[in-house]
Amino acid sequence: MQRYLGKFDDYAYSAMRIVLGFLYWSHGPSWLWGSFDGFGPVDAWSLQWVAGVLETSLGTLIAIGLFGPWAAFIACGEMAYAYFFFHIPRGSWMPIMNGSEITVALCFGFLYIATRGSGRFSIDSWLASRKADK
Repeated sequence: MQRYLGKFDDYAYSAMRIVLGFLYWSHGPSWLWGSFDGFGPVDAWSLQWVAGVLETSLGTLIAIGLFGPWAAFIACGEMAYAYFFFHIPRGSWMPIMNGSEITVALCFGFLYIATRGSGRFSIDSWLASRKADK
């Protein structure tokens, strides 16, 4: 399969980064303003509000690939925190039983982005190419 699809690696990675960033981002407005039939609005400076600010801002940075590894690393930590402190207390460590499937998937997706970088089709890549041209 790699022989046939390997030439699309940069495109697939960028699509994954954009989609994961968007999925993460979409939770932010639901906390902050109750968008998308969400949970909010929540009180300023509550944990949910902080989560909403992080998810909105970091999700945008991840999706566009600006400071991608740093944004993804912080987002990975937030998702790990959410899993251990909000999902496990629901009575099970199994994601399917505590509603944390997207949380776990985002956590590990962001860990991968943090280790690999924003990829070829990102603002980070564009900025690096401009710097190399000087």
